[in-house]
Amino acid sequence: MSLHAFNIFLIVMAAVALVVFVALFFVDAGYGKFYDKKWGPTVNNKLGWVLMESPVFVAMLVLWLCSDRRDDLVRLAFLFLFELHYFQRSFVFPFRLRGKSRMPLSIIVMGVTFNVLNAFMQGGWIFYISPADYYPADWLTTPKFIVGFLVFILGMFINIHSDDIIRNLRKDGDTRHYLPTEGMFRYVTSANYFGEIVEWVGFAILTWSWAGAVFAWWTFANLCPRAARIYDRYKAEFGSQLDTKKVKRIIPFIY
Repeated sequence: MSLHAFNIFLIVMAAVALVVFVALFFVDAGYGKFYDKKWGPTVNNKLGWVLMESPVFVAMLVLWLCSDRRDDLVRLAFLFLFELHYFQRSFVFPFRLRGKSRMPLSIIVMGVTFNVLNAFMQGGWIFYISPADYYPADWLTTPKFIVGFLVFILGMFINIHSDDIIRNLRKDGDTRHYLPTEGMFRYVTSANYFGEIVEWVGFAILTWSWAGAVFAWWTFANLCPRAARIYDRYKAEFGSQLDTKKVKRIIPFIY
């Protein structure tokens, strides 16, 4: 694929993300807190997460292995960080889930479709489309990489830590709902989503690429509307327990 064609692909992906962003304020994706039978046949939640997230992990590896840039140290660093997230998301996170939730196959199919396209976006840019000399050997010591790396790691920590807080809100057998108030939940009701957005903003910075920026935009477009709906649900369920003046939806102090 030429650079021109790849740029068109990025523009289309960014435009589709805008449509998704608007649509998700009116339609709840039927998994997790918003599980709904109308989304069709389901599978076990743990299996669902593995099926949905692992294709991007595998696709990125294939793109790397088939590239003649597979020995490039800088690009290997990008690969490692990308795969670190998706290894945790595909093979660690699902098996730490509690309960017996279900995930619709329709959600899984949509997730797989985006994930494979995203692997093509990130892996395509890093290993095929970017100019051979775009990432010189000293890239890992540049402010772009260092700042992006720190932002990425911070976001990953917030994401995993927030998931742990949610996971441990109640003991086995307890079916009550609780308002998370620790960690970044002091500032936003969807701290795990905030962490994931921060992660991919960091990745966009450290790769200094439009491909990374489009992925960061997709992450926000997908998670922001869901965070708004979670906020509304918490307000209805917990009332004055939720300090709406201090605690925002997904961006601390702003929204």
